[in-house]
Amino acid sequence: MNLETPQESGNRRESMKRGIYILPNLVTAASLFAGFYSMVATLNGNYSSAAAWIFISAVCDGLDGKVARMTGTTSKFGVEFDSLADLVAFGVTPGLMMYAWALRPFGRLGWLAAFLFVVCGALRLARFNVQVETVESKRFVGLPIPAAACMIASTVLLFTHFGWPSSYKKLAIIALIYLLAFLMVSNFRYYSFKDPALIKRQPFGFLLLAVVLLIVVAAEPVLMTFSILLLYVFSGPVDFVLTWPRRRRLEKAVHKGREGAGREGAL
Repeated sequence: MNLETPQESGNRRESMKRGIYILPNLVTAASLFAGFYSMVATLNGNYSSAAAWIFISAVCDGLDGKVARMTGTTSKFGVEFDSLADLVAFGVTPGLMMYAWALRPFGRLGWLAAFLFVVCGALRLARFNVQVETVESKRFVGLPIPAAACMIASTVLLFTHFGWPSSYKKLAIIALIYLLAFLMVSNFRYYSFKDPALIKRQPFGFLLLAVVLLIVVAAEPVLMTFSILLLYVFSGPVDFVLTWPRRRRLEKAVHKGREGAGREGAL
């Protein structure tokens, strides 16, 4: 169903006639290419390469928006193209990879789990596109789909790195898929790393901490990447639990304020 007004449809056609911005959309196309090549690697049974290409796609996905903002080339077309590319690269690609790598022995339950990941990723992207103008930029509502895809990719690399047998990945992987699907459509809030304060002057200790973290990651890249992503995945639920008392106090204060306003209005 097309809900556009004739004026909006006309404006969109006129915008397309004037052309599109090449540079940011080329970066988005690179992200889509990496996601597609990951599917090719999955079909060839090269799961480590497939996981690595998901990370490459995530890097490109993080760059396209920054390139568009830095060059002043943001557009509605770019937003829609980026969303479609994300669904393929971070929804369909990891879903297919996990089914071929670990979920096939589960039969119907396995491919349904993979589909659930894809559809929850699609819902997550649709909700983000609707709420992008109404929620704070410092926080994402729900686990971002690139983070969920990278969590899956890091899990594949971790199992491959340590040579764990396939018996280890049966129940653990299907539980991970359902968890990530739930977190993507949840209301848990995740830090977006879009805070402008991050690029401003920081204490010297921050630089030292960043260098130490870089050294640790370089020493054990597979294990540390998995650990960092796992911490990020659980940061949403942990933040929800820790901030629950404060939110309850605020809700009670708002409720009391409304009750007081209602009594005053009745008088």
